[in-house]
Amino acid sequence: LDSLLKEILCVEGRMVLMTMIARVFDGLPLAASVQEDQQTGKSILEYQNQAKRLFKTLNENSPSRCSIESGSFLFHYLIEQQTCFLTLCDRQFSRKTAFSFLEDLASEFHSQYGHKINTATRPYSFIEFDTYIQKAKKELRGLARPQELGQPQ
Repeated sequence: LDSLLKEILCVEGRMVLMTMIARVFDGLPLAASVQEDQQTGKSILEYQNQAKRLFKTLNENSPSRCSIESGSFLFHYLIEQQTCFLTLCDRQFSRKTAFSFLEDLASEFHSQYGHKINTATRPYSFIEFDTYIQKAKKELRGLARPQELGQPQ
């Protein structure tokens, strides 16, 4: 299934499959943006669950930047101001570009919601941030090199 999912992603030019934001001290998901369709739905759910389990293991001693292999993909995460920004990307996608994407999200998220993060009590309290994530992903698509999209140069 992973190879089929990878082909679908490359064909459709999806570099970032999933993005999630969570509070570090308790793992509470704050926002998410997931590309779902009938062919990827079940697999995406599996990766979402992996991300949620990862959030529960993070603490103040966790590395501030990390990449973790998962099947045909890589999770990249960035921790800033006790908030974890995580994205799931194709293996060929540039690590540097993935972290630039996460840094952009962190900056915008903290400017919009920084004062509310610690008072959130419900999962996905800031789900409307998906609009910004989608916009950032479109900009990212325009900046990516052809090999990052799985296309010949």
